[in-house]
Amino acid sequence: MSAKIEIGFAKSPRLSGDLAILLKASDAELPAGAAEADPSGVFGKAADIAKFTGKAMGKLDIVAPHGSPVDRIVVIGLGKAEAVIAHDWLKAGGTAASVLKSVDKVTIFIDAPGVEVSPKAAADFALGMLLRNYSFDTYKTRKKDDEENGPAKQVKVTIVTADASAAKKAFADAQAVAEGVILARDLVNEPANILGPLEFAAKAKELEKLGVEVEILTEKDMKKLGMGALLGVAQGSVRSPRLAVMQWKGGKAKDKPIAFVGKGVVFDTGGISIKPAGGMEDMKGDMGGAAAVTGLMHVLAAREAKVNVVGIIGLVENMPDGNAQRPGDIVTSMSGQTIEVINTDAEGRLVLADALWYCNDRFKPEFMINLATLTGAVLVALGTQHAGLFSNNDTLADNLLKAGLASNERLWRLPLGKDYDKLIDSKFADMKNSSGRHAGSITAAQFLKRFVGETPWAHLDIAGTAMSSPSDEINQSWGSGFGVRLLDELVRAHYEA
Repeated sequence: MSAKIEIGFAKSPRLSGDLAILLKASDAELPAGAAEADPSGVFGKAADIAKFTGKAMGKLDIVAPHGSPVDRIVVIGLGKAEAVIAHDWLKAGGTAASVLKSVDKVTIFIDAPGVEVSPKAAADFALGMLLRNYSFDTYKTRKKDDEENGPAKQVKVTIVTADASAAKKAFADAQAVAEGVILARDLVNEPANILGPLEFAAKAKELEKLGVEVEILTEKDMKKLGMGALLGVAQGSVRSPRLAVMQWKGGKAKDKPIAFVGKGVVFDTGGISIKPAGGMEDMKGDMGGAAAVTGLMHVLAAREAKVNVVGIIGLVENMPDGNAQRPGDIVTSMSGQTIEVINTDAEGRLVLADALWYCNDRFKPEFMINLATLTGAVLVALGTQHAGLFSNNDTLADNLLKAGLASNERLWRLPLGKDYDKLIDSKFADMKNSSGRHAGSITAAQFLKRFVGETPWAHLDIAGTAMSSPSDEINQSWGSGFGVRLLDELVRAHYEA
C-alpha cells in the first residue's frame, strides 16, 4: 500500500531528511538547493557517468556524498526550458512520487533555473505526486515483505518555491481535483459484487457532506416517469436500478445549470446478447462515465466552484436472467419514442436516453455532456490515447477540445450526420439501438442525439481511456479517472463566474 503523502510548501527551509529532489532543464544549471544537498560537488561526475542530460522525465538517483544533510539526491529532468508546458509539471510530480519508496521526509526544489515556475505549476507538480501515489489494493491480504517492513505510512514532502504562499493557495484547488480523480478511480476499480447500483448511489449520497444536494430515484420512481429504456436494461438483474441526481448550487440562483450525465452500468454481461468470456471481467468498469461525473461533482463542491451544476448517473446491471429483455423487444423511453432492441449489449445508450431526457426536461440546462464507456468501436478508431467527442454544438465542442489539450485528457471530434442517422431507423419502432459494426461509435452518438432536443450537447465515448489505459507518469491504476480533470478544466476555463 502506498504511503500517504503530506505536502507542504516553503520558501527556504533547512534541508534535512531522507531525500532531496531537484529539477533541471537540459539547457540550464542546477537549482539553488543543489549546493546544499551536494556540498562535495560530485553531481557533475555522477551525471557524466550515468549520461544524465536533463531530458524530460529522466532521473538521476545517487547516494548523497559525505557532508550532505540528506541520504539521497534525485535529479529529475524537464527537457529544454523553453519547451516545458503545463502538463509537464504533473508528469514531473508523478516522476518524483515514483522515487519515494522507503523515505519519510523529502525536500523538493522545483524552481529550476531558466524555467518559469508559477504557483499553479507548483500546485500541479503536487497534484501529479498525489495522482501517481494512488494504488488500489483494498482486497490484498498479503503484502510484499518490503511493504510489510517498510517506512512510516506517511511521507512528509516540502516543496520549495519562491512564492510558497501562493503555491499553497493554488494547491487547495489541486487537492480537490486529486480527491475527485481518486474517487472516480476507486469506483471503477471496485469489483461489481461490492459496488452494485444501490452501493454506487450511496457513494453519490456521501457528497452531501460537501454541500451537494443528492436525490436517489428508485425503480418505482422511474416507472412513474416512464423510463422504459433504462428499466429494460435493468430487468434481468436481481439488483434494483437507481438514478442519482446531484446538484451543486455555487452560482447565482438565476443562472441556468450546466449538466453532466454518466452511464453507470455496474456490470455488463451483454445480457441475452452475451459477451465472450475472455475479458468480461473488465466490464466491472462499464460505469466509468458515472464514476467521472461523481468525481467531478466532488471536485466542484470541494473547491466551491462558482457555477450551478447538475450531475445525473443511471445505475443498472445488465444480466442474462430469465426476465431479461430480448433482442427484438420494443421499449418506450421517457421521451415517448420507441426503441427496438436489436442487441442487448448496446445497453448503455438505453440508460443514457432516459437520463438525458430527464435531465433536459427537468433542469433545462445551458448544455449537457454525457460520458460513457459506450463502444468498442471507439477503441478501433482512436485507441487509448483519445476519447471520442460528438456534439451538436461547435462552441461546446471547441471548448471541450481546448480543455482536453490543457488537461492532457485528449479528445478527437468525430462526425454526426443525416446519413448516419438513417442507419438507426427501425422497421418496427421509432429507432433501433444498434445498426451493426460499421460506424458503431457514430451511430451510438446519433442514437443519443435523438434525446437531447435543441440543447447544446456533447457525448464523450471514453471506452478506451477510462479503464485499462496505458500507465503513465501520473497514473499506474487500471481505472484512470479519465474525465474528471478534463471537465473541471472546462468548467474553470469557460463556465465559472
